[in-house]
Amino acid sequence: MKVLLSIKPQYAEKIFAGSKRYEFRKTMYKNPKVNTVVVYATQPIGKVIGEFSVSDIHRDSPKQLWQKTKDHSGITEAFFNEYFAKRKVGFAIEVGKTRRYPTPLDLADVLPNGFAPQSFAYLPCA
Repeated sequence: MKVLLSIKPQYAEKIFAGSKRYEFRKTMYKNPKVNTVVVYATQPIGKVIGEFSVSDIHRDSPKQLWQKTKDHSGITEAFFNEYFAKRKVGFAIEVGKTRRYPTPLDLADVLPNGFAPQSFAYLPCA
């Protein structure tokens, strides 16, 4: 099963370059069968640019999550702390194998309603 995540272009690029090996989330999808994340790079790109396999999902306090992921977070500690401010629990999706699409896709080609999800959207299986 796959989910679509909206990711800012600078972070999406780092994922596919291999320097960002964790995608951080305040909330997490519930379906344990999700094994692939499809990446929608938000504006100004506004395209679905690739996907990655989910190696693991880490759930912990922000402090512990940072300790586990900081070396490959792709973000600054200040940004991390601001993102998880006032949160008791955070999530880090560990990026597995990446696959960048040779031609980016329009969102409507992947998601029937054509609207970028606020957090995530389950994708119909092909």
